[in-house]
Amino acid sequence: MNKFALAIEYDGTAYSGWQRQHHSTTIQQQLEIALSKVADDDVVLVASGRTDAGVHAWQQCAHFETSARRDLKAWVLGVNAQLPADISVRSATPVSEDFHARYSTLDRTYRYLLLNQNSRSALLHRRVAVVYQPLDAERMQRAAQCLVGEHDFTSFRAAGCQAKHPRREIFSVTVTRRNLQVDVQITGNAFLHNMIRIIIGSLVRVGTGAERVEWLSEVLHARDRTLAGATSVAAGLYFMGPRYAPEHNIPLWSDSLPVGLG
Repeated sequence: MNKFALAIEYDGTAYSGWQRQHHSTTIQQQLEIALSKVADDDVVLVASGRTDAGVHAWQQCAHFETSARRDLKAWVLGVNAQLPADISVRSATPVSEDFHARYSTLDRTYRYLLLNQNSRSALLHRRVAVVYQPLDAERMQRAAQCLVGEHDFTSFRAAGCQAKHPRREIFSVTVTRRNLQVDVQITGNAFLHNMIRIIIGSLVRVGTGAERVEWLSEVLHARDRTLAGATSVAAGLYFMGPRYAPEHNIPLWSDSLPVGLG
């Protein structure tokens, strides 16, 4: 059997998330259909992590095994020819038998884009979240530092989360403003269901002045979801990708999003 890792980019707007489902269209489903056509055999993908409905990916990573012998161009150009325009395989890399897209991950990075202006955007519709009130990115940055480290993130966990426990480790959080856009980038070992979107909703409350900088730390330690901010919309969230040990030779793409987004 041959084993490959794919770097995948997608716009999640039209899909019910990454994971294959019986009654809706997903990213995994579309990719497995395309890969199976190229391989002329059933192909199953294992991803570095799931993304929810409407969430985008700059570099998702997923591996598959196949007995089919194709050159690397076939796993990229051939598969892309079978995919809708909003999903693209950016690279295919042969990997060793011990590589696992999920369990070999060192960390995962997400970015959330907030457009801070007093009207919605037509060109960035479904690409960013719009906040009409002025945001203070410096206040948001100071507040977010309480999240760094290993914590119980119950306050930022969706009611339907199926994770076995709420403890996760955040390695870094940065909040930056560039003109009308406020970007929040979070790197951690793993994330709970809707964790980042709830964190964003809470940071927005700090950024607008509705809550104190210290409030976010109080919410974190309270372990009470009802105290945190609203769950932000999926449109502004991008999975920037996982990171692996160098020996796996998984290519790292630029952390800059396409023109107009970052």
